[in-house]
Amino acid sequence: MKFSELKVGMVITHPPVVVSEEEMLAFAKAYDPQWFHVDPERARTGRWDGLIASGWLTCGIAMRMAVEAALQNSESFGSPGLEKLRWLKPVRPGDALRLEAKVDSLRTSESRKDLGILRWTWRVFNQRDEQVLEVEATSLFDLGSGV
Repeated sequence: MKFSELKVGMVITHPPVVVSEEEMLAFAKAYDPQWFHVDPERARTGRWDGLIASGWLTCGIAMRMAVEAALQNSESFGSPGLEKLRWLKPVRPGDALRLEAKVDSLRTSESRKDLGILRWTWRVFNQRDEQVLEVEATSLFDLGSGV
């Protein structure tokens, strides 16, 4: 999606992506090896009543969905960061996550007219329509690149 196609208030969606236990375990073992992410047996008796995904995996899945739904084949070249990141409910094996990303603002940089700035809020929901993640993100677009 090109920067010029984005409109304030529009909601960009991505269909559900199922999170497998194998994916959860592999990610957590490599990047977030806390027991409630990597030890299914111990997790059954823990506070969460079972294995839960690392929030960082949930963020990675949200990123993939944002790329596939909007950023792929755009002029986007990066991000200066996030304003807010909240994990609202645990993600469990077999959950089907979907993205709703609302365009909050669009502008061209005052100092660099070839720089487009998108501020958007990503909300990720599971198959029960429970919100599991919220991210306020900024994406940068190279408006002079002709990509």
